[in-house]
Amino acid sequence: MVRRAWAWWRAHKALVDLVFVAPLLLVSVLSVSAYTAPPHGAPAGPIPEPVYAALVAGLLLPLVVRRRWPVQVFLWIAAVSFGQWLFDVTVILANMGVLIAMYTVAANCSFRWMVTAGLIGELGAVLAALRYTVEPGARKYTVVMLSAVVAGVWILGVYISTRRAYLRSLEERAARLERERDTQVQIAMAAERARIARELHDVVAHNVSVIVVQADGASFAIETDTERARRALEAISATGRLALAEMRRLLGVLREGDDAGSYAPQPGVAQLTDLVEQIRGSGLPLDFRVEGVPVELPPGMQLTIFRIVQESLTNTLKHGGPGASARVRLHYGDEAIEVTVADDGRGAAARDDGLGHGLAGMRERAAVYGGSVRAGPRAGGGFEVVARLPLREEARST
Repeated sequence: MVRRAWAWWRAHKALVDLVFVAPLLLVSVLSVSAYTAPPHGAPAGPIPEPVYAALVAGLLLPLVVRRRWPVQVFLWIAAVSFGQWLFDVTVILANMGVLIAMYTVAANCSFRWMVTAGLIGELGAVLAALRYTVEPGARKYTVVMLSAVVAGVWILGVYISTRRAYLRSLEERAARLERERDTQVQIAMAAERARIARELHDVVAHNVSVIVVQADGASFAIETDTERARRALEAISATGRLALAEMRRLLGVLREGDDAGSYAPQPGVAQLTDLVEQIRGSGLPLDFRVEGVPVELPPGMQLTIFRIVQESLTNTLKHGGPGASARVRLHYGDEAIEVTVADDGRGAAARDDGLGHGLAGMRERAAVYGGSVRAGPRAGGGFEVVARLPLREEARST
């Protein structure tokens, strides 16, 4: 209700100002006899009725549009008042329109016009005191009194202007913070989508590659070696279940209201042994060694190492060709951890479909921890991936 009333108030400024001026206009009309009748005339003499009506209209009616044209209305009313002073026409109640117009300028216009309106108002107070004060000795008191009134109205207008500027700055700041918050949310959402895309790529590409290799082996051995074909089918079944479980865990973060604690933990360095056994089970000869003194690593860095090894071995399965073998080295140094995955497959001769995101994903994962990834064909044949992840001080001291 309050908001609707305020919106209506702001949308009908002229009508609101007319209602505001109406009491003063009504009192001025009812007081016509006090200024036009000779017995009750002011010190400067009675005012003819046409002149009085023109003064009331010229001083009060422009106030209806004071907020639309504050400077023009103030200058007009000040000019009418100055003409009134110049022709020695007595002050009337409608001259309060000067104070209202001055307040409007001080509350709505720039600092230059604030000061100008204040100086004009002060000049009018001095001129009115000098012209309309009957006792010469009382003129200085009249000047002080009128100046105090003008200064009070002007200060009130400046205060309102400052208050409005402060509220506008708060609204702009709140809007800016809201935009920044929305931007941060969008950035976080985009980063999360990219992370999930990398995870899905790693999971799907690796497990599907293993399934394809096992399926090819089973198709060749199904008539000559049924036991080997059976083991290959079992490996396909286990790999498929593992892939489904990891995909459910990754896609679960997109559901609202689910319990994050119900998902399996992210794989780490400890799961590299299981990964190696899975790859060996798919028919790829693999040599895995850990060198140096292992240290405790953050879960995110462990996941990065696991995914780099997984993606590299997946590429070997996809592009290494028949008869390829691979080796994995996880070296714990004093300053960094180095992961090396090399194979003796096709290397530079392997065909790239251009659809994968594996190498880009490796580099992005390593960059999070200030590391780097170097990948390319080996000089003697095959392909090699070398990732280097710096160790933090707390990890080196563990």
